[in-house]
Amino acid sequence: MPIIFRSPPVSEPLTFESIGVGWLQDRVSRPRGYPFYHYLQTERGFGRVEIPGGSYILYPGEGILLAPFIRHTYEKESGEWYTCFASVTGTLESCIPQMLGSRQVIRTGPEQGRQLTDLISGCMKRYSKRPGDEKQLSIDCYSFLMHFVDGAHNRMLTQEPLYRKYVEPVLKEIEKHYYLDLTVEDLSGLVYITPQYLSRLFRRFLNCSTYEYLISFRISRAKELLLSSPRMEVQEIARRSGYADASHFIAVFKKLTGVTPLDFRRSN
Repeated sequence: MPIIFRSPPVSEPLTFESIGVGWLQDRVSRPRGYPFYHYLQTERGFGRVEIPGGSYILYPGEGILLAPFIRHTYEKESGEWYTCFASVTGTLESCIPQMLGSRQVIRTGPEQGRQLTDLISGCMKRYSKRPGDEKQLSIDCYSFLMHFVDGAHNRMLTQEPLYRKYVEPVLKEIEKHYYLDLTVEDLSGLVYITPQYLSRLFRRFLNCSTYEYLISFRISRAKELLLSSPRMEVQEIARRSGYADASHFIAVFKKLTGVTPLDFRRSN
């Protein structure tokens, strides 16, 4: 049951943080989710994935992609449950939500699963060669993500009047000014609605609150800086990520990822 975790600093736009096939799946419980987009697919047997608001049985060839920090558990429902999986990182990690239409959960069926199995198996073979072809693996990772890009879903969102009027302008404001002292009140005032209503719209369209989206976006940017600028002080990374108080930044980072910023940098 081969499995590979990425250890050196990440310099590619997109690459695999972990990847594996033929994994005899144990029960997993992550109250704080996983810090990267990660995909799980059944090879043999079947298992159940539980997330807030949903429960999914994954039969052979079926899979699920979860966004970072989505609370989840999964465990076998058959005698043995074998899976393949992949998680994604890279210097362009913060662009992934836009690629995926900001969807937090994406299901895949057997036909798509066969294509993803072939891709993951091919990447495992690339990783087995030394030295590895990092450029090709980055291209493979992009191809992997493109299996989840749903133009129809994105068009559906842009056709939603409430999304266009209230959510889309706030997303653009966050992407443009995340490093400023933004609050949910500021963002809701931008579109002239209450913070509570804005968060309800975020939950409806993106399956997260306004605050959760803002924090997740900031932490993604912080992770990029931690890895792409290894000599940059944590205080400066905090400031560039929208946190005037470095201690608050460290606390939020650890709450979402399970490690401190410096531990994250060392482990990668």
